[in-house]
Amino acid sequence: MSDKVVHVSTADFQSTVLDSKEPVLVDFWAEWCGPCKMIAPALDELADAYEGRAKIAKINVDEQRELAVKYHVRSIPYLLVFKDGEKVGEQIGAVGKAQLAGMLDKALA
Repeated sequence: MSDKVVHVSTADFQSTVLDSKEPVLVDFWAEWCGPCKMIAPALDELADAYEGRAKIAKINVDEQRELAVKYHVRSIPYLLVFKDGEKVGEQIGAVGKAQLAGMLDKALA
């Protein structure tokens, strides 16, 4: 697991995600979720590749139910891209690294 991936809780969501100067790809996931585990290596690689330009954050839906409810997480993995505190991208379900990179590239454009 990349040390560049940030694990976010309700307590630091505002400062880490909404107040971030760079775009943030947020992965809503759970320990028991097979597809979540499948995309984890791609997220680790993206965290390294986009270091200094964008952030990768993970939110465990079992531990952070308040955030899961707030963002209407009904299925995981559920990926959101935030830029300047606004949701600018969304993906439900596991996708490949290229699609995830495309979401970040769009937010960086």
